Amino acid sequence: MPALVHIDREECLQLDRAITREWIETDGRGGYASSTILLCPTRRHHGWLVTPFGASAKRFVWLSRFEETITGGGKSFPLSMGRYPGMWHPHGHQAIQSVDLVPYPRFSYRLGGTWIHRDLLMVKGDPTVLIRYSVDAVDVPLELVLRPLYAFREADALTRENIALDPRVERIAGGIRSRPYGELPQLAITVSSQAQRFEADPVWYRRIEYAKDLERGYDGIEDNFTPGTFTVSIAPGADVVVAATIGEPVSDPAALWKREDSTRRARLARFDRSLKSALMLAADDFLHRKSATGRLGVLTGFPWYGESGRETLVALPGLLLTRGEVETCGNALEATLPFLRDGLLPSHFGTSAADSRYEAADTALWFARAVRLYENAGGSQERVNDVFAPALAAIAEGLSSTKQLAISVDDQGLLHAGTPNLAVTWMNAYAEGKPVTPRHGCAVEVNALWYYLLAYLDDLNERAGAKERAKEWNRRKRVAATGFLQRFWLDDERSLADTWREDAVDRHSRANMVIAASLEFSPLSRGKRTDVFRRVRAELLTPRGLRTLAPTSPHYVGVHHGNHDERERARHNGSVWPWLSSFYIETYLRAYVPRLWRLEPLSELVLGFSDLLQGYGLNHVSELYDGDPPHRPRGAIASALNVAELLRALHLLEEPPQ
Repeated sequence: MPALVHIDREECLQLDRAITREWIETDGRGGYASSTILLCPTRRHHGWLVTPFGASAKRFVWLSRFEETITGGGKSFPLSMGRYPGMWHPHGHQAIQSVDLVPYPRFSYRLGGTWIHRDLLMVKGDPTVLIRYSVDAVDVPLELVLRPLYAFREADALTRENIALDPRVERIAGGIRSRPYGELPQLAITVSSQAQRFEADPVWYRRIEYAKDLERGYDGIEDNFTPGTFTVSIAPGADVVVAATIGEPVSDPAALWKREDSTRRARLARFDRSLKSALMLAADDFLHRKSATGRLGVLTGFPWYGESGRETLVALPGLLLTRGEVETCGNALEATLPFLRDGLLPSHFGTSAADSRYEAADTALWFARAVRLYENAGGSQERVNDVFAPALAAIAEGLSSTKQLAISVDDQGLLHAGTPNLAVTWMNAYAEGKPVTPRHGCAVEVNALWYYLLAYLDDLNERAGAKERAKEWNRRKRVAATGFLQRFWLDDERSLADTWREDAVDRHSRANMVIAASLEFSPLSRGKRTDVFRRVRAELLTPRGLRTLAPTSPHYVGVHHGNHDERERARHNGSVWPWLSSFYIETYLRAYVPRLWRLEPLSELVLGFSDLLQGYGLNHVSELYDGDPPHRPRGAIASALNVAELLRALHLLEEPPQ
């Protein structure tokens, strides 16, 4: 069994903290259920049924939650909780005893001697959520009253009471079906128990408050519609399962629960309670299959991120290769090639290259790294030679001649990209419409990856016996190496500049230098890698990973909070990103000879994330952390890059490159 998250009553009743601890369940198709441990929503993105819809695949919140009440013996007790301006209502948290998240979220309540449990899971591959209610130690007849609250809007939006909504419901076997808006799909809710009835009572719940949205400087007030209430008799040993779906109504919710529960438990039996197992399980939340094509993709993070080209290619090796799914990774990489154009891969893998946007200069360069990691993990050499090698050559030639994103290769063999108003590296935050960290020109990690691509092509052609082609790639590699060292190596500081332009060189200590120093193919000598490692350790290292900028810089922002522009200014100017830890570790392993390795501090850095799985995004690692102690978690509650690269870091420590 993987590392467990168990939260007891005392922790649940610490309201200020409890409403910051969030969980997520995913369906493997881009949908999810998510809320706080008290099931009190604090973000517009929270909901019990949130799935992609339409050609854009934007997520929609269909079912926000249930308002739940247990009645019996002439008394009634709420189980649910909501926030309205100046008040909590109802107060279901008062009876809560514990929350457990493995194998799926379970919320336990105690009313006198009676125990009530609510379990919730997403059906894999279907836009369906199942909620199971069970009771123990009951001495009076009980009824469960459920009132579904509908949002029926894009996950990034909010809704208000309106006359366009159709309040009618269609009664179907075991439940109801609703279609509040004609342009959106129907929502079906069915109940496993025959002892249930639905009473129509269409009303709006007004001014629901989302504290996290308000804290982030957004509007955080909305209204939800409810069509009425279900009343269900519930007795010991007779669980009630409720299914809510955007698909066809679930005719037998109890049977579907049994099947999904069995599958979930069988899979968990293969894992232990280590951090590695927990991260491997978390990895599945980001891997999803496109409904139309079946293509395996990576969701960047939850709850608001979708698929991103760069993040997909950075994360795939960690999410798949570390788990032994080598050819699955190869298939996913090959599936990106139809989007390749002008040497670029898009910021989003849409339905075709024509539908994709090209906003990143380095996405295709990360593809080269992913292919090499796939090859090193034992991937098909035939696929590398016949499929990937031609694609890598097309990338190199395309980037040398494309007009996209102000990309060009100069006479020193280095790659220029971006403009003062266009951020094209991973540090792409904008405030007031302008890049926060202008990195146009030659960026250090982009050119390190460019050299990596040229060196890999040299190596591939040399091994294939294509001597003339290898000779040309080798020539271009050597020119780029000379240019890289001349422009980026700061001999007086024994480190790397962050960006180079004819009119300016950014000498600030940024984490990008460690990406450059970590790569297998690099123009940096072992001694220079050692110098970079020491500089990064001294100025950027924290217990949560690497700061994006040294605190000594006048541009450093140590706390990531405030409105949108304030957060964006901090995002890459001091905030800590855990995924960079693997590049820090790999730099160390390439900088020092094995007999000098001391791996304990590196292991402690990674294992320190075990405790973080218990807070903020439960069973996940949040997107980023404050640069200043105590390094509070910020951003999205779950990050694919962080999970992937922490897995890769563990793998590097277990099997270091020689």
